[in-house]
Amino acid sequence: MKRVKGRMDESILVCVYYGPNGERLIRRGHKMASMLDCPLYILTVDPLPYDAFDAEKSGYIEQWKDLAEELDVEEFIIRDNEKRPSPKVIKEVAHGLNITQIIIGQTAQSRWEEITKGSFMNVLLKEIPFVDFHVVSVARYIKDEEDGIFEKGVRAYLVADGDSYKVSFTCARNMCQEGIFFKEIGTDFDNGIFKFMHNNKMHQVHIQENLVTDPTQVPDGCSLKSIR
Repeated sequence: MKRVKGRMDESILVCVYYGPNGERLIRRGHKMASMLDCPLYILTVDPLPYDAFDAEKSGYIEQWKDLAEELDVEEFIIRDNEKRPSPKVIKEVAHGLNITQIIIGQTAQSRWEEITKGSFMNVLLKEIPFVDFHVVSVARYIKDEEDGIFEKGVRAYLVADGDSYKVSFTCARNMCQEGIFFKEIGTDFDNGIFKFMHNNKMHQVHIQENLVTDPTQVPDGCSLKSIR
């Protein structure tokens, strides 16, 4: 049962979309909500239906759900199959939840896009003038707890290799698990991290020269279930 927040005159909405920076935005929102002792909501908007999300997007959604539960977030909201512009959806949710503060990530937008389409931030300010906005600068690449930097994730597979597992980029008969491989920037080897779903939980293992560094981190009896 959720604890009743002390201040109901303030409420915070974190908007996340497709990428590793979502966790950073959510934690920033949680820090602010804890300081204000007020409700925190998370929103993601996507034009595709939920069952059409690719493996990477689905992985992030599961991560955000787990984080929302860990941080006792009031509600994690997914607006999928949404054909309206994102600012319209954000406005609707913010109005319905009496949101007073919104946290968004800084969007990469060229000068030409800004001229032809208008600034996303300006559109939001016009649509939702009744809230305060917090724009958080986001990194281009993923940073893990050891501050390693990784490229965009690609679909890959864990394959049994003796007493360990190796990463393969083609689906083999002895495939143990399907997931997303994030390669370290600046290395000629397949070093990085491999993320996958098992029993509805997100798992992560470190990869060194194509091999899992600690095979015990791979769950026993891991299935062929895809994270699609």
